[in-house]
Amino acid sequence: MSDPKMFELNAEEAAFDAPGKDRPKAKRPRDAATLILVRGGREVMMGQRSKGHVFMPDKWVFPGGRVDPGDARAKAVVELTAETEALLRQGGAKRPPRAYALAAARETREEAGLVLGGPEGPDLSKLAFVARAITPPYRPRRFDARFFMADAEAVGAHNEPTPGDELLHTKWFSLDEAEKLDLPSITRFIMKEVRARLGGEGLDPPFLRWSRGSHTMERLKH
Repeated sequence: MSDPKMFELNAEEAAFDAPGKDRPKAKRPRDAATLILVRGGREVMMGQRSKGHVFMPDKWVFPGGRVDPGDARAKAVVELTAETEALLRQGGAKRPPRAYALAAARETREEAGLVLGGPEGPDLSKLAFVARAITPPYRPRRFDARFFMADAEAVGAHNEPTPGDELLHTKWFSLDEAEKLDLPSITRFIMKEVRARLGGEGLDPPFLRWSRGSHTMERLKH
């Protein structure tokens, strides 16, 4: 079960950009998934969004995007662990847990040219669930995103990333280099979680959202 205690995040900790003067009508968030590939325990793969994008132009991000209806039916050579499935169901989920993981794998292929696994699909048991974040209602585009992390070698992503239509200049960065890039607030927050996990900290996944007029976080319990 999730921890009912929620923590307000101050400006330095906030995972989302501060609200601006314009407050569009709140839209229902769309399901999304992101994959953080790690190489050698010290590098992460990132790409830069093109200048023409309405959503986060020029920012450096991990591969990810909306969950498609077909993702739940995609092949996998090994399914998610029972523990990861249970975590993904916390806080409510409209889709089978595997749909989020397979969406993250598909987006990584489409945006960075990296194929996870072989013809029978990726090994979803190698994907660790890192965080969930729902974009605040004051943002013009909203997502209910699940973030996964995996070792590139363990999931068969052996090749170098290649740029696509969504992400430009995809390449590997050391953790220090990545944190110096122009990152969205949520990506910077997730980077801290990744660094802590790679440092051996056994963190429960944070669930980030806008609640009662402020940024809040709770840790989803195993």
